[in-house]
Amino acid sequence: MAIGFALLTISPLNEKVVYDALKIVPEIKEIHPLFGEYDILIKLECQDIDAIGEVIVKKIRSLKGIVDTKTLIGTKSLGGEN
Repeated sequence: MAIGFALLTISPLNEKVVYDALKIVPEIKEIHPLFGEYDILIKLECQDIDAIGEVIVKKIRSLKGIVDTKTLIGTKSLGGEN
């Protein structure tokens, strides 16, 4: 199982539409609206890192209103189980 996070920049007035569209993507486990440089933070769980990339490209970047994404891959290399 691979964990990823993505910071999303959304065009003005499209935040609610994008938020609602993200709720139906099964790989997205958490959605957090933000104030500041980014508009939404999501947490993804996928089979592997390649699957995270595929979800970002095919299911998220393709949404109307998404301006930019920054994807971060989680790791357990520091010895933690979380």
